Amino acid sequence: MQKNNLKGFTLIELLIVIAIIGILAAIALPAYHAQTVKARLSEVTSSVGHVASAASSFRQDMAYWPNCGSIGEIGTSLGLLIPTRRISAMSAQNNAGAFEIVATVTGISSSNPTVDGCTLTLRGDTSGDGAIKWQWDSTSSTLNLVYMPKQ
Repeated sequence: MQKNNLKGFTLIELLIVIAIIGILAAIALPAYHAQTVKARLSEVTSSVGHVASAASSFRQDMAYWPNCGSIGEIGTSLGLLIPTRRISAMSAQNNAGAFEIVATVTGISSSNPTVDGCTLTLRGDTSGDGAIKWQWDSTSSTLNLVYMPKQ
């Protein structure tokens, strides 16, 4: 009598592999989406950082903060060209003794429209010795805390 050795996978083994792949995809796709949004927001944070540097130089030279209510005014006063691919509006103004740069984000995520239209605020406070401390302000920003830049 001859034995017939069959090679291959059983149906249950294939179903287990498909279930594992499904579970991994359910975990990985939302994490991938969040990282994609954070990567696109890095363009906004970079632009805000350039404005902060220019505003610091302006304050050093002029001894007061600039007052810019729009992207065009920021470009004129601080000599910057701000890319508007991810920023729909920006202002840089003195607010209650602190300098605030507020950027409204756009074009970040078509699948998550709650990010578009949110504001991101960078606040510069001067200490007694004249040093400027920049911090992302989560209380006046409308961006979800998950996407807020680290200090």
